[in-house]
Order: sequence, then C-alpha cells, then structure tokens
Amino acid sequence: MIDKVIPYGRQNITQDDINVVIASLQSDYLTQGPQILEFEQAFARYVGSKYAVAVSNGTAALHLSTLALDLKDGDKVITTPITFAASANCVRYCGGEVVFSDIDPNTYLLDITKVKELLKSVPKGTYKGIIPVDFAGRAVDLEAYRELADQYGLWIIEDACHAPGGFFMDNNNSIQNCGNSNFADLAIFSFHPVKHIACGEGGMITTNDKVLYKKLLALRTHGITKNEVEYHNSMNFANGVDSDTIDTYPGWYMEMQTLGFNYRLTDFQAALGISQLKRADEGLLKRRDIASVYNKAFIGKPYIKGQSGIIEGHAYHLYIIEVEDRLGLYNYLRENNIFAQIHYIPCHLMPYYKAFGWKEGDMPNSEEYYKRCISLPMFPTLTIEDQNFVIDKIDFYYGRR
Repeated sequence: MIDKVIPYGRQNITQDDINVVIASLQSDYLTQGPQILEFEQAFARYVGSKYAVAVSNGTAALHLSTLALDLKDGDKVITTPITFAASANCVRYCGGEVVFSDIDPNTYLLDITKVKELLKSVPKGTYKGIIPVDFAGRAVDLEAYRELADQYGLWIIEDACHAPGGFFMDNNNSIQNCGNSNFADLAIFSFHPVKHIACGEGGMITTNDKVLYKKLLALRTHGITKNEVEYHNSMNFANGVDSDTIDTYPGWYMEMQTLGFNYRLTDFQAALGISQLKRADEGLLKRRDIASVYNKAFIGKPYIKGQSGIIEGHAYHLYIIEVEDRLGLYNYLRENNIFAQIHYIPCHLMPYYKAFGWKEGDMPNSEEYYKRCISLPMFPTLTIEDQNFVIDKIDFYYGRR
C-alpha cells in the first residue's frame, strides 16, 4: 500500500503563486483594489468574452446571474440533475422553479433532445431559461442550445465551472471556448481548490452583454454605484445643500439603486488567480495526458461500463469511469489511500428537491449513471507512478472477484 494519500483533486500552488499573494498582502489593498480588474480582464481574454466580473465563489456567480436576468418568483428554469446543487439552487434563491431534464448517458451532459421534448410539451412562455453544465469538463454544444432557446425566448446560463480551457466545434468548424458567451447570455466559473484555477474560493461571470455586465457590477456590491452618470438624486441633495449653484457631486457620494449583495473577491485571491491563469494551459495539457493514460488502461476492460474517454475540447476537471460494485471499489480504493469521489448524487433525489415532487424513476439515465460512476484522481501534479498505482488497484480489485 502506498503511504501517501492520493485525492481525486488537488490545487497546485507554486512559489510564484505564494510570492504574488505575499506582495498583494503587503500592498495598499486587500480588497476592492487593482488586482480585481486585472484578473477580470485577463480571464476575459483567456475565454474570449468581452466582459468578466469576479465574485466570491461559483455559487455567488450563479446567484448574480439569475438576478441579472430578472428571474422572478415562480419562473421555471431547466437544468441537469447531474451537477453540484448550486446549479439548481440559484433558481430557488430567486423563488424560481427548478425543472430537471435527463442526461445523455454517453456524454453525461444535459440531453438536448429531452429538453426539446420538454419545451414542446407545454405552451411557449412556460420556461424562462436553461442552465446547461459543462459537466466533468466536457463542453456543451451551446450553438444548438442557442438555436433552441431562441425558438422559445429563453436565456442561457452556461455553468462552465468544470471547463476553463474547454471548447466545442461550431457548425462552421470553428473553436468555441467554454465561457466565451457567444451563445450563452452569461457563463460562470469557480476557483475552488480542486478546479483548474484555484483562488481558495472565488468565481467569475463572463458575458458579451454590456447591460448585463453593468447590472452584475452593481449586484456584486450591495446594489451600489459610484458612477456619476447613473445617479438618480440631484447634486443639491448629494451635497446636502439647498442651492442652484452646485455643479458637481461630492467625492464621497454613492447611491444604492437596487438590492445587491457583498459577493466581492479579495485582491489577494485575484493575485493568486492571475498567477494561476498564467499556467492554465500547462495544467490543461497535463489533465489531457492523464486522461489519455486512463483511457488506454481501461478501454475494452469488461468491468468498465463507461468512461470519460478522449474527447476533443474536454477540459477534464474529472475523469469518470462507470463500474459494477461501485461501493466495493470505492471502499477498496480508500483502504489503499486513494480517495476517489462520486460526482454527483442526482439533484432531483436530494431531500430538498424531493419535497417538490421529484422522485426515483423521473430521471432514469441520471439515476443509472449515479449507481456506477466514480471519479478517479485527476490533477496536474498527479505523477505517472501514482496514476499507475490507481489503475493497478482497480485492475486488481476486479481481477480477484
């Protein structure tokens, strides 16, 4: 048995990362400083969007996105059950209704055919939006979803938390980066430690829509603006004087114009994000190399019922295999200090969502996938020796049975 622990995911913090964080901590700003805008601009360039808004975490990014799109109480939104709960919860934060639709068992992504059937079964206007998820790092074909959404007047939020650097090929055979917002109204990312880019916590919203961008900036900071051209109150009121001679707003003045939140990212987190972003492509290549080794090791094995495989544009946040006796394998790997993980328990079977009437049998593909899925160690610093140890243990477990 190997002595060290092999987790399913792990951050990669270098000395350069540490140095930039120290420099940020020693600067004049811990928050609301220049590192935020620098990170936003660098990230927007990386994914190919016009605008990016840094926030405190991926959940905040989802929440602000639904608010910016004016989701209201009772509005219905479609999403996948195979995702982290936040992808659905953001709808509930606004009082909306989550409607789950099943996955494609081959891609593990929200099945557009089933979404079409769902939309056709009710009058137009029943649904407000769709939240497709680039699950495990595999890019959703957002061009197809955009065409469908336009038919029904829907907005799209792309949950790209698993897929910075991922892409799909559009109908013109051009690369479409996850999060570039060419087809989605908004896209969101997470900078949790196991993600491609780690800030400790943190998130990003990308968009090409200037109106949505401005709304997000205000919603991120209590609904407050310090932009003079947007002020509603008069200069006289702002100055606290009764005079017609006032011709400028005082430097202290600001206005709360909507109900927002404190969802800001700190400067030292942004500094870490900037440093991590510089190595994003390097980490992505390593993830794809690791995926290739897994794919070669397991392809054609009788105990493998499905696996992530080698897919063009896949960002490989996760590498998933489907197996029989998943619980037995999970426990055996843990006994050998291999801490594989399960992604995910279907959201519609969480007690919270079952209270809305969802039940076993509603999403058969998702439920069958959940019975067999297990996420193997996948992170850029995973050594080939450790990866081979993982593969050998899986082979041994099924070979002895």
